[in-house]
Amino acid sequence: MLPFTLVGRLRYILERQLVKGAHYQLMVVAIFIGLISLIGGWLAWPSAAADMPLADSVWWAFLRLTDPGYLGDDQGTWRRIVSTALTIMGYVVFMGTLVAIMTRWLISSMATLEQGLTPVTIRNHVVILGWTNRTIPLIREILDTAGGIQRLLLARETKRVRLVILADEVNTKRMQEMRDEPGIGRHGKHIILRSGTALQPEALHRVACMQATVVMIPGRSQGGTDLVTGDMETIKALLTLQAHAHLTRQPPPYVVAEIEDVRKVKIMRRAYKGPMEILASDAIVSRLMAQSIIHPGLPEFFAEVMSVHDGNEFYVRSSDGCQGASLAEVAATCPAAIVCGIMRPEGEQWRSMLNAPSSEIVGPGDKLVMLARQYADADPVQKTIEKLRLLERPAGTFPPRNAAAGRDLKVLILGWNNRLPALIDELASYSPQRFQVQVLSTLDTALQRATIARYSERTAQVTCEHMQGDFMLEGLLKPVLERGWDSILLISSDLLASGEEADARAMVGYMVVDELLKGASKRPQLLLELSDPSNEALVVRNRGECIISPMILSHLMAQIAQRRELSLVIEDLFTAGGPEILYRSQADYPMHSVNNFADLEAVAALNGETALGVYRHDPDDDGRRLQLNPPRNIPLKLKPGDQLVILTTVEAVQA
Repeated sequence: MLPFTLVGRLRYILERQLVKGAHYQLMVVAIFIGLISLIGGWLAWPSAAADMPLADSVWWAFLRLTDPGYLGDDQGTWRRIVSTALTIMGYVVFMGTLVAIMTRWLISSMATLEQGLTPVTIRNHVVILGWTNRTIPLIREILDTAGGIQRLLLARETKRVRLVILADEVNTKRMQEMRDEPGIGRHGKHIILRSGTALQPEALHRVACMQATVVMIPGRSQGGTDLVTGDMETIKALLTLQAHAHLTRQPPPYVVAEIEDVRKVKIMRRAYKGPMEILASDAIVSRLMAQSIIHPGLPEFFAEVMSVHDGNEFYVRSSDGCQGASLAEVAATCPAAIVCGIMRPEGEQWRSMLNAPSSEIVGPGDKLVMLARQYADADPVQKTIEKLRLLERPAGTFPPRNAAAGRDLKVLILGWNNRLPALIDELASYSPQRFQVQVLSTLDTALQRATIARYSERTAQVTCEHMQGDFMLEGLLKPVLERGWDSILLISSDLLASGEEADARAMVGYMVVDELLKGASKRPQLLLELSDPSNEALVVRNRGECIISPMILSHLMAQIAQRRELSLVIEDLFTAGGPEILYRSQADYPMHSVNNFADLEAVAALNGETALGVYRHDPDDDGRRLQLNPPRNIPLKLKPGDQLVILTTVEAVQA
């Protein structure tokens, strides 16, 4: 082993000081400047005046080192040589090195600040934990000036929305992605990004969760592993929030969390004791798909009432000012809204009474469920010049009616994701309706069967065949399509690395199926599920056959954050039995007396149902068929094939 040299030791000591940061680098440069000044003053001292002390000569050298303007004042050859050498070293050491250190320190400080590591010091803000394919739609919902979050913040006396997002990585790409998104744009200046994950306690402190108005935890369809799933991260975040609230003796914040597996809801409630609403994405999306299979055309209804786009949506409004009145009397004062029912408090819980009898009296504490285009339209206390006619809706339930009643529905599912077992379980809940399902995916058939069987015992009630293969292969797919399906569902796979890749495969598969079905005597319903909200513009012409799950889930999170009762409304509407949205044939009603929507409301009410709108047979230029909450005094001009959108109450389903 070679011995250590003096130069090597000095170089090592110098390197250890320089890597400690800008402060130590400046200290090293200061030492060098002092040494050079001392040596230069000592060298120039013999040529100085006889009475000049050494300290003045060192000061003379320091001035030449730091300011080249003194170079022309020196006299004598030796003194000029020393002065010139000092000036050159000043350019290198004092100016060059010092500027380089300060520049690097400034750039490093700015980069550190851009990483979002500084804790925020604000209150009554909205926190989103995680950057997923739900985040951008959720931001659009929150920044919607007419949305419920705005009203929630106003109730907290907060003048504007301040949104803090905890992302695993903060960079200019994500900021630009938000600015380029329609509906965000200039509002991006009110968005604060902080780096970290919900698994880190210090990251939750960084976004000031304890001081937030609401904390939202969106789920994710892609990413993660079998050992660390999005649900585990969500539960860990809830545990951390609960522990932090206990240590700081602060009340835990209101949380709206999404979970991918509805079977983990009980675990989440054990992890967090504060106010919380849970959205089980597998249950919600599977319910919407099951409803869409049974009632083709419903995806366009979901796209309107469960997204930030222009159109109608459900509002839960206070009944102050109309207590003691009947639902018929309240509806008569709301010309631009449809009264769908009541939310009634029962202890600490709520009872949903959708499609309630028109004679139902609004009691203390009740809240009204209304369908309207704007929040102001759903005001139950309005001064109208002319009231609408009083509807007469009796109480009662009816057997479920649809085009497939009395026969098996044949469903072909192309692709695989983690929500598919939940869909099979949901289809089993629609007894006595029977389903024949075939799944075609690249997953091993034995694994398909085992995964579905493990989800619940009820899945065994659905006849389900499995086939392994790639549905992109036309030679494999063509004979499968010839079996005469009622519905063909193409689902976005969560086995791929990103939602863009999964949607590209599903959309191309949709086109392949559509091409192979050309000329078929019986054309089945084609239902496409997408997981990337940016692909919405590509399917605008087929909006009635597409479900973009992240947009729906983001809308529900934003709305439930403002009105917790809305989660019960959604659950009641889109599960088997009880209140249900149906597309009715005109033959189901005495249409000879129907001219406008007000007439349709009266006829539907006499049948114990609530009219919501019309589903046209022929789409308009934008591909739209659905007309919800149309003006009551304009003729409907119904054509053959047009259907009626009805809220009814069907008989409870026996599991």
